[in-house]
Amino acid sequence: MRTHHLAVIGGDGIGPDVTTAALAGVRAAADRYGFAVETTDFDLGAEAYLRTGVVVDEETTARLREHDAILLGAVGDPRVTPGVLERGLIVALRVAFRQSVNIRPVRLYPGLTSPVTGVDADNCDLVIIRENTEGLYTGGGGLAHAGTPGAVAIQNSVTTVPATTEAVDFAFRLAAARRKRLTLCHKKNVLVHAGQLWQDIVDEVAVRYPDVEHDYVHADAMCQHLPLNPGRFDVVVTDNLFGDIISDLGATVQGGLGLAASANYNPAGSAPSMYEPVHGSAPDIAGKGWANPAAAALSAALCLAGLGERDAALVLEAATASVLAELPAFAGPEMGADTAEIGARIAERVTDVDPAKIGDPSRSLMRALAGLAPGQAGS
Repeated sequence: MRTHHLAVIGGDGIGPDVTTAALAGVRAAADRYGFAVETTDFDLGAEAYLRTGVVVDEETTARLREHDAILLGAVGDPRVTPGVLERGLIVALRVAFRQSVNIRPVRLYPGLTSPVTGVDADNCDLVIIRENTEGLYTGGGGLAHAGTPGAVAIQNSVTTVPATTEAVDFAFRLAAARRKRLTLCHKKNVLVHAGQLWQDIVDEVAVRYPDVEHDYVHADAMCQHLPLNPGRFDVVVTDNLFGDIISDLGATVQGGLGLAASANYNPAGSAPSMYEPVHGSAPDIAGKGWANPAAAALSAALCLAGLGERDAALVLEAATASVLAELPAFAGPEMGADTAEIGARIAERVTDVDPAKIGDPSRSLMRALAGLAPGQAGS
């Protein structure tokens, strides 16, 4: 029996709750399709940092590297200075494990209502591919004369050919496996150096994918087009900062950050990819059962797809969407069930759900990602 070894970082706040609930669905999918999942818990997050003064050390990073994938719940705690955990854990692991691609699905599932009028399940199914290790997130720059009227801050942005090409090539491969449309999102009329490099790389890579149409949209224009006409887009590729912003806008269109999944993806398979819900740690409701585990379950479905388990990923996604459509609310006690109960419902639904109930599986991101997983034919 094939076995997948998952590192589990519950993290802070509601992170452990939603991760535990999501794993119930993963195990149910494994049972249905005849593979095994072994998990190892890692004590990382605010409590560990406050206890040791270290976010993640080299030994722990080496142990994480031995796994096939990483499931992350959430990090963030009011007792820790903002940025310490996020940069020290999430950003550090993205760089250490060359997770150069961030995958953010923007999909409104049947039975769910978007806060944007006119958006429905038939016209909201796109994927935002964000370069995940460079741009303004490299941390370069400095702050001089802090606390004085003459304070000066400089934040450097870095764009390299290797990292940008890796993200763009993956985006084209994904588009080729979906609806064969790719859009570059940047601000090349102002950020003329980085923007032109991105455009040059897109044009160069496009030659290898003649069946994929590609166009360009400015980042500010994207903030209008995405919510009003999401059906215009299939795969959007962009840099780290713009991707961070427009993917959260996309999450709002699909129903909120609480439903948004993500993958920090290593396209080459040279190190584990990391999958996490986009929502925060919400320490004020931790342990109350008020957190919706849907985003964690959908992130776990991405994980299964990234491991090449296509059918398992499809049923976990479909089961999650099906349960979501039955909830009277998406968060808090108004959901009518607690975090663990919703996780149990998803796991039970996995056993017999038909993925076609939420749309054509042949157009699914899960199917496309599984086909591109390292070691799969055509990847």
